[in-house]
Amino acid sequence: MHPELAPSLFDRRTLGRLTSLADLDPALVIDDFGTPEALAALADAEVIVSSWGCPPIDETVLAAAPGLRAVLHAAGSVKHHITEACWKRGIQVTSAAWANALPVAEYTVAAVLFANKQVLRISSEYREQRARRDWQHAHPGMGNYRKTVGIVGASQIGRRVLELLRPYDLELLLHDPYVTQHEAQALGARAVALHELCALSDVVSVHAPELPATRHLISRRMLALMPDGATLVNTSRGSLVEQDALVAELAAGRLNAVLDVTTPEVLPADSPLYELPNVLLTPHVAGSLGNELHRMAAAVADELACYTAGLPFAHPVLPEAVDRTA
Repeated sequence: MHPELAPSLFDRRTLGRLTSLADLDPALVIDDFGTPEALAALADAEVIVSSWGCPPIDETVLAAAPGLRAVLHAAGSVKHHITEACWKRGIQVTSAAWANALPVAEYTVAAVLFANKQVLRISSEYREQRARRDWQHAHPGMGNYRKTVGIVGASQIGRRVLELLRPYDLELLLHDPYVTQHEAQALGARAVALHELCALSDVVSVHAPELPATRHLISRRMLALMPDGATLVNTSRGSLVEQDALVAELAAGRLNAVLDVTTPEVLPADSPLYELPNVLLTPHVAGSLGNELHRMAAAVADELACYTAGLPFAHPVLPEAVDRTA
């Protein structure tokens, strides 16, 4: 992983658990498997604890690590470092993606509830007018009672969002080509086609993985189907939304947006998304940051405890699922 990440990721308690479970040197944090120090460690390694910044574990790395049996990833996606060679050897892989999903889902729920309450527009108008106003008259549709929320993607994050929204008086829709109507109902939602979800939802929240097939999934056509005053929430990846079309809808004032991701990730200084009053723009902070990083490290310690006890991982990553996950 990135060496500077380790002190923020592993608190004293988790480091204590890891070192009690295995022969591990907390000072050995590498992001290059080719150094003499790394090669010496690989020669004896049975388990790699990885996170953001881990280089690919390819055939060369595996040749230097004849005893490697498992990779415990203290982050989300493993696509950047788990290679086909790992699967061929039968390396066991686990990821803390479920732990990273929790703060993203919490951010999303806050965004949904604020969106239906018209907080973006009311806050902007109040700041501009600085006076008492009949907000009920100005925004008669404000509120969360019986509003419709569409979730695009039954990913770990999407499922957690559905779970967190279930206690509210909302109608929940779900679009995911891999989820049946019965499965959607078990999640508390109704499965619908994407065009129907966009046309019916007061809030559309994107939780699908970034894949070639999902590029511009929320296209110009889908945005045009969204009702006037609806809100798009994107905590997935900017590429899933046809951004030029979204900017046009936002500039016209027809839609609102809560965007934690964009294309590019850091927008040009002259992007209208910085200034539009109906846009809440955040710099990719929905995922684990600050003390939330400790949850992912603790998840890895739990998985190491399973491994040392000869038990299966609680959150394994399976090769057959990699192609359709983040």
